[in-house]
Amino acid sequence: MVTFFEASLDTISVHHVGNQSQNEMYSLSDVPLELKDDIIPNLLMQYFLKPFEKANEVYHLMHSSGDLALNELHHFATMAFEDKEKFHEASEQIAKHLYKVSTHPNIKGGELYVVYFNEVQIEGNPLDAIGIFKSENKETYLKVYPDKGGFAVDYEQDAININKLDKGVLIFNIEKENGYKVVVIDKTTGGQEAAVYWKDEFLQLKIRNDSYNQTSNTLGIYKNFVTQKLDDEFEMSKADKIDLLNRSMKYFKEKETFDLDEFAEEVISNPEAITSFKNFKNQYEEEFDTPIGDSFEISGNAVKKQARIYKSVLKLDKNFHIYIHGDNKLIEKGFDDDKAMNYYKVYFKEEA
Repeated sequence: MVTFFEASLDTISVHHVGNQSQNEMYSLSDVPLELKDDIIPNLLMQYFLKPFEKANEVYHLMHSSGDLALNELHHFATMAFEDKEKFHEASEQIAKHLYKVSTHPNIKGGELYVVYFNEVQIEGNPLDAIGIFKSENKETYLKVYPDKGGFAVDYEQDAININKLDKGVLIFNIEKENGYKVVVIDKTTGGQEAAVYWKDEFLQLKIRNDSYNQTSNTLGIYKNFVTQKLDDEFEMSKADKIDLLNRSMKYFKEKETFDLDEFAEEVISNPEAITSFKNFKNQYEEEFDTPIGDSFEISGNAVKKQARIYKSVLKLDKNFHIYIHGDNKLIEKGFDDDKAMNYYKVYFKEEA
């Protein structure tokens, strides 16, 4: 999704943003950071951009009022894109805006890096991008070096691990009228209440409704339908539910395009359950204001990600796990009166 093999770091400004509720302040630098050699920029490029290589979700900046001009990040990014001489001024305003929303007591203070990049690729398109990164967690590092015919050990406290980016966002200079293309990293600490401030309050993001997200949302909706809704209307065993999940995953792995009616017939089959699923999907679309087409191109990356959370395991007390990957007719559930316990009978031809 995002690559940076041709990218370069143009300008970087560094500020410190504290937490208002902890009576911490913010501190702004007077000028952009001066980079004196090639080593530091290369390390910073790895630190800032490498985590985005695995980012698949693309967002847009938005505002709850519907007026995009009221989104602070959109305004400041536009200021920098349209006049690079105003980049440092825009970075200061971004730091002030982050401070304004850093009110939850669990939000950690830290350095804020605002960076102007050239030639960062998203979806194969090389573009200028503004990166905003916050380092919250520091570590202690040991340094071993030659000394007097042997070695000596020293340490450095409150150092940054360049392989662990806490929070970051890339705003690409494209689709300005839609809120730009945006990708985000958020390795949250401090609990769920502290988590919302980066994506929801600082950035104010709306996910782009592309094939990746339509695939991911449809699989997620179907999984919730099978695991949560079916019990309200139908009597089904866990083995039957797992079979329905396996069939849906098989459909998405084998097809290039999703078709709602085809999916319903091939995977769900039961007319009443089909109607229930379509109603369940419509309710999700209305509740989250996220329309999902009845047909769309299937994203292989989204299928791979969802496959990790599609459970095909029957957990029986703490003694056994049964993995069901194929025909659920080869497993039968019963009840033993003498032992007063449930049991499963499994049919197979060979023991591996």
